[in-house]
Amino acid sequence: MFKQGASINIPTFGWRTIHQFHNNTSAMKCLTARDFEDLLQCALPVFEGILIDKESKDKEKAIHNKVILDLLFDLAAWHAYAKLRLHTDDTLAFFDSATVALGQSIWKFQRTMCKYYHTMELPHEHAAHGHRQAALASKQPGASHTVFGPKVKRLNLNTYKYHALADYPNTIYERGTIDSFNSQLVCTILFHLISPSNVPPGKA
Repeated sequence: MFKQGASINIPTFGWRTIHQFHNNTSAMKCLTARDFEDLLQCALPVFEGILIDKESKDKEKAIHNKVILDLLFDLAAWHAYAKLRLHTDDTLAFFDSATVALGQSIWKFQRTMCKYYHTMELPHEHAAHGHRQAALASKQPGASHTVFGPKVKRLNLNTYKYHALADYPNTIYERGTIDSFNSQLVCTILFHLISPSNVPPGKA
């Protein structure tokens, strides 16, 4: 999470490259891929020293801060390799090494950080859950609406997105860079297949 007000001090860059950030990035809604990319590219200077108190000499927090910065650097490096529009055997080898380093950083973050910090869902997420519970209770006469506190949020690595990270270098080697294909081609093919003009007579 960005420090409140820190991200807004980051200047814009280029034409539609780095956009102006919201004062509180945790409260941003309807984030697009471009927004996540901008946040990642500008995360290092914002997170630097976020856990370290200038008046304190807590070595443990200094270690935690280094773990965060290492993870952000590995994420940014991995993202840069994944976005390249031209790859060679050398860059793919570097990309594979960056994927290994990213996996190690993620596991280190989970082991050393998650048990020290009690993380909860954001206020707007908690409010959305409350609205859904109230809506369900209103549809059931006599049902009582119980208000619960924010849910505990933990880093879950047992998801497909983490499992698929290792497939990116091999996929680019076999299929080409990720900017050379998208789901639009699949949608075009499906539309052509189901188009009424392509349905044989008597099958419609």
